[in-house]
Amino acid sequence: MLERLETEVFLALAGELHFGRTAERLGLSTGRVSQVVQRLERRIGAPLFERTSRSVRLTPVGRQLAGDLAPVVAAMEEAVRRAVDAGRGVTGELRVAFLGEWTAPVLLRAVALFGERHPDCRVDVREVQLSNSRSSLEDGSIDVLVASHPFDGMALGPVLLTEQRALAVPAGHPLAAEESVSLEVLGDHPVVQYPSMTSIGFKRDRTPDRTPSGRPVPKGPSGSTFSEMLSLVAMGRGVLPVGQHCRHYYPRPDLAYVPIHDAPPIRRGPVWLPANTTERVREFIRAAAEVAAAVDVRLDGEERAAPEAPYTPRPATGF
Repeated sequence: MLERLETEVFLALAGELHFGRTAERLGLSTGRVSQVVQRLERRIGAPLFERTSRSVRLTPVGRQLAGDLAPVVAAMEEAVRRAVDAGRGVTGELRVAFLGEWTAPVLLRAVALFGERHPDCRVDVREVQLSNSRSSLEDGSIDVLVASHPFDGMALGPVLLTEQRALAVPAGHPLAAEESVSLEVLGDHPVVQYPSMTSIGFKRDRTPDRTPSGRPVPKGPSGSTFSEMLSLVAMGRGVLPVGQHCRHYYPRPDLAYVPIHDAPPIRRGPVWLPANTTERVREFIRAAAEVAAAVDVRLDGEERAAPEAPYTPRPATGF
């Protein structure tokens, strides 16, 4: 069994690959770091690092040990954090955000239910944009975001909202007169693209590279915001698959929204950084799921009663 100091020193050095930075990070002397590593190597019976005057590198044995230890240590730290959260109760501050006005109503219902259950936890509600949705989760500015699934690299909560898809085209476009279109039409027109920082999985879902039959989809220009993307469509620079919520939230005389009859529905729900799965986050996800179960919210301007369904949190990698 490795001692805690041995584990901390080894993983820190495996990450830094520099004795001085490792010592500074852990608040130890460089000599102490070297002693701990040498002691650990004697216990393992093989060198863990290759040292030269200019560099430090992991040996194959060191890489294997680092790969095996890192997830175990992370799991232990998460277990301790969850125990601390449970012991303290749900207090402090929870920062939640929405991406797109159409997601705000269900988010606010979840905030209200969460607040009733946990009055000692303050909830801060914010709006994010396409350009900062991912960075806000990664830098800790927000804890939970209600956004479209999939969202690469994030834990995914239950689906709270669903809507059918439509194709945004200029008002005078030949497709504007159609009752509905197929995804195959994407192979015949440039498709306006989302900004580069948008999730790869999301872009693949919304603006695919190929049609269902395998034809390539021409790429149109990119927009930095959703409104800018719609303006590119209105200018005749391309078409854009969207959700049918746009009929209500983005009514424009220069645009038409034509239903896509063979596309799966868009699904939206909470997403968050897996490493930030605190008790506050878990309880908020539970509240959001119960709100969605009590009221079947579809983004067509209507709400329908839905049968109650119990919700049980699942691991941070998804629900």
